[in-house]
Amino acid sequence: MADQKSVLLVIGGGIAAYKCLELIRLLGKSGIRTRAILTRGGEQFVTPLSVSALTGEKVYTDLFSLTDEAEMGHIQLSRSSDLVVVAPATADLMAKMATGQASDLATTALLATDAPVMIAPAMNVRMWDHPATQRNLETLKKDGVLVVGPDDGDMACGEFGPGRLAEPEAICAAIRAFFDGAENKPLAGRKMIVTAGPTHEPIDPVRYIANRSSGKQGYAIARALAKLGAAVTLVSGPTRLPEPEGVTSVQVESAKDMLAATEAALPADAAIFAAAVADWRVASAADQKIKKQDGDLPDLKLAENPDILATISQLSEGRPNLVVGFAAETQNVLENARLKLGRKKCDWIIANDVSPETGTFGGDDNRVHILNGEGNQTLPLMSKEDVATALAARIAEFFHGK
Repeated sequence: MADQKSVLLVIGGGIAAYKCLELIRLLGKSGIRTRAILTRGGEQFVTPLSVSALTGEKVYTDLFSLTDEAEMGHIQLSRSSDLVVVAPATADLMAKMATGQASDLATTALLATDAPVMIAPAMNVRMWDHPATQRNLETLKKDGVLVVGPDDGDMACGEFGPGRLAEPEAICAAIRAFFDGAENKPLAGRKMIVTAGPTHEPIDPVRYIANRSSGKQGYAIARALAKLGAAVTLVSGPTRLPEPEGVTSVQVESAKDMLAATEAALPADAAIFAAAVADWRVASAADQKIKKQDGDLPDLKLAENPDILATISQLSEGRPNLVVGFAAETQNVLENARLKLGRKKCDWIIANDVSPETGTFGGDDNRVHILNGEGNQTLPLMSKEDVATALAARIAEFFHGK
C-alpha cells in the first residue's frame, strides 16, 4: 500500500475487548494506523492508557468533551479514517447500529461516518442465536457492513458455540484484504439499487399485462456493480434468470410492488432503473378468471401505474446522489430520451433502440446512449455484460473523490 491506510477502531464492552490490544499491534506491523474510540463498556476491560500506548494516538471516549470537539469533532473523527472497525461488536452495539441510534461517541460516529464499516461480533451464544440479533445482523449486511466471525468455541460464561470474537490475526487479515482490494473495489462502502425485468400487471388470476423485457441488462448491471465492491439490492420483476451472487435480490411482480421494494431499499448512493415497468394496469383486476361470453369483449379500464423513476428522482429527502433511468425506444431514440431526462428529473438516461429488428429485448447484445446534463455518449454494439461493465465504471468515476 503506497499510502498509509488508517482504521478507526471502536472497542465495545465485553471480555473479548482485551484482544483489541493485539489487533492494534498487528495493524501497526502491517503499516496501518489506528485511532480508537473506547466505549464505557470497553473501559471495564481495557484502559485508555493501554490503548493509547499501542496506537500512539489520543483515545476518544466522551462525546461531550469540549476539548475533543475543538481539536477533532465527532463528525471529523468519524470520517478521518479509511475504514471503521467495531470489535468486539456486542449485541447492544449491533442493535444500536441497525436502528440508527446515536447515544454516545461510538454510536454517533458510526451513524455519521461515510467510510466503510466492518464489525467483529462477540457475545454469548444464546444472544448471538436470538432472532433479534440475527435480524440486526441481516439489516447491517444489507446496509453494506462487512462482518468478520464470530468463531465457535468455549466462552467466558462457560457455554460453547458461535459467539467468540474472531482472533486478532483473522480480523487483521480481513482488514488487510479490504485495503488490498480497495483499488479494484472503487465502490466499496457504496449502496446501490438496481431494478430489472418486466412487471406483470394482473387482469385476473391467470392473465396479466407485461412486456418483452428479459431482465438481462439489469441483472448484468447488478453483477458489475457488486464486482466493484458496491452493496447491491436488485429489485426484479418476473424473469427466468438466476439471482446474481453477492447481490441482495428482492422479487416483485407489479409496478406498485417494485416501487414499494425500491423505497424500502433506501437510503442508497445510487439507483439504476433498468426495469421495463408497465405504464398501465387494469384499474380493477378481476378476482376470478374472466370467462368468454358469446363473443362480448371484456371492458378493461386502464389506470396509470406509479412512475418509479420520477418518484425517486424527485424525492425531497433521501434522494440517491445518482439516479439513472432507462429509455427503451423504437423511434427518435435520442430525442425521446432527452425529453425523458428532463421530464423525470433524473441525472442520467441510458437510451437504447428496442425495435424488433434490433433483437435487444430478450437478446444478449445492446447498443446504448448515455445522456446527462452535459451531453451524450454512444457506446458501440456490445454484449449486455460489457455494457454493464462500462456503466459500472462510469458510476465509479462519478463517485470518485466524493
